[in-house]
Amino acid sequence: MSDPHDREIQATGTVRPGGRTARTRAAVHDAVRELMTENGGEPPDIPEVAARAGVHPATVYRRWRTRESLVLDVAVSDVNVASPIPATGDLRADLLAYTRNLVETFDRPGGLAFVRALATAARDTRSGPERTQEILRPRLELFQRLLDASGTTELTPLDVVLLILSPAYLGATFGMLQPVGEHAEQLVDNVLDVVAGRRARAAAREPRDG
Repeated sequence: MSDPHDREIQATGTVRPGGRTARTRAAVHDAVRELMTENGGEPPDIPEVAARAGVHPATVYRRWRTRESLVLDVAVSDVNVASPIPATGDLRADLLAYTRNLVETFDRPGGLAFVRALATAARDTRSGPERTQEILRPRLELFQRLLDASGTTELTPLDVVLLILSPAYLGATFGMLQPVGEHAEQLVDNVLDVVAGRRARAAAREPRDG
């Protein structure tokens, strides 16, 4: 007979915030962070995480399937706190606030864990890219909210990833993030140049009266 606790955690999003599912997720996430700190950043095995969190391994396997997707879920949770995505309606200001937080996060020790976890999970044939996209979907929806608030239709959430997240990661990897503020402004200006270029091309294709 299955544990009712296991059944509850499977119903992600159906249990009230602060319930057992939320507490279990927090305990599992804390266990992953602790073990990765102790192991020098190496992703821990699921039985090890379950033992540290005080839950049955089946509970962790049912929700996260692999240690790669578990580590990615923790990384996404951490980056949501460290690098929030504003949506005030001012495209440049919102992108700049997000990018500065992102670049500062990448510049700290262990700050690249999010992107590394993403790359590792995407290559994992057991969970596949579908699981990675499932975990990342709320983050992409926040990017879409930012774009919608400013009325920007020339960009997609994937554009934001490719134009900001990817070069910021490469800059951090190769030690090219200093000074942080200038690097963030350059990335945002590049995005705005893309927006301007796409608007100009769209305007040129529009039929003219007469």
